[in-house]
Amino acid sequence: MRIIDTHLHLVYKDRFSYPWLKDAPALDRQMTAEDYFARAEKLGIEKAVHMEVDVADSDMEAETAFITGAHDRIAGAIAAGRPESPDFPAYLERIAAIDGVKGLRRVLHIMPDELSQSETFVENIRRLAAYDLTFDLCVQARQLPLAIDLARKCPEVQFVLDHCGVPDIENNGLDPWREQIGDIARLANVTAKISGVIAYGGANWSIEGLRPYVSHVIDTFTFDRVVWGSDFPVCTLHASLEDWVAASKEIVADASAHEQEKLFSGNAEKVYRL
Repeated sequence: MRIIDTHLHLVYKDRFSYPWLKDAPALDRQMTAEDYFARAEKLGIEKAVHMEVDVADSDMEAETAFITGAHDRIAGAIAAGRPESPDFPAYLERIAAIDGVKGLRRVLHIMPDELSQSETFVENIRRLAAYDLTFDLCVQARQLPLAIDLARKCPEVQFVLDHCGVPDIENNGLDPWREQIGDIARLANVTAKISGVIAYGGANWSIEGLRPYVSHVIDTFTFDRVVWGSDFPVCTLHASLEDWVAASKEIVADASAHEQEKLFSGNAEKVYRL
């Protein structure tokens, strides 16, 4: 089974500043493309899309320019951006000109809820369509209504919902997450990413504990509108990369080979134009 990882974070502390890592000591270390692919290739991961790592604003463009050429198995990059800024149109033009950029992301789960609701933010997200760039939605489960609102206001933009909408798996947070996943799945311009959830299952996670969440996302979006991602190295907070690949395969073991191919590689190639 060939796999394309659509959510890889690489950390180059010798090049860029990551202010948030000082509060995440377990992740505060160098993690290069060579480190990752030495493990990933053994698991059938043949290429990856790099996801911005919330570097300091002054490093955003440099991170994107560097990472697209950091390894021959990096098939594309999702760049950081600040759509709330009036300077975003000029920034977008520069970022879109970097070969290998497939989309943008603004981490929203740590920001005030109103950030994504401003007219400036919405209008700037709409600009992505002209460049054929996606927008990854990184929100907490409680913020799913905000994500739904944004996607509805930007129907020409392809959105990707990161980490199954970040359900509170450790505390059995199926509802209202379950209903809101159904709501966002009704929007044709949203694809869901099966990623990250192993980090939300707590230290005592289990495949059976993850299954209701992953299965619900796949059932509602269908195998035509889901992609797979590792969220490495964040996934290693409670498990290993090997654990997450194995758990993902077991959860979808009853699906057809064609359905599994869509999840693990085929849809990624279409959504991110690889």
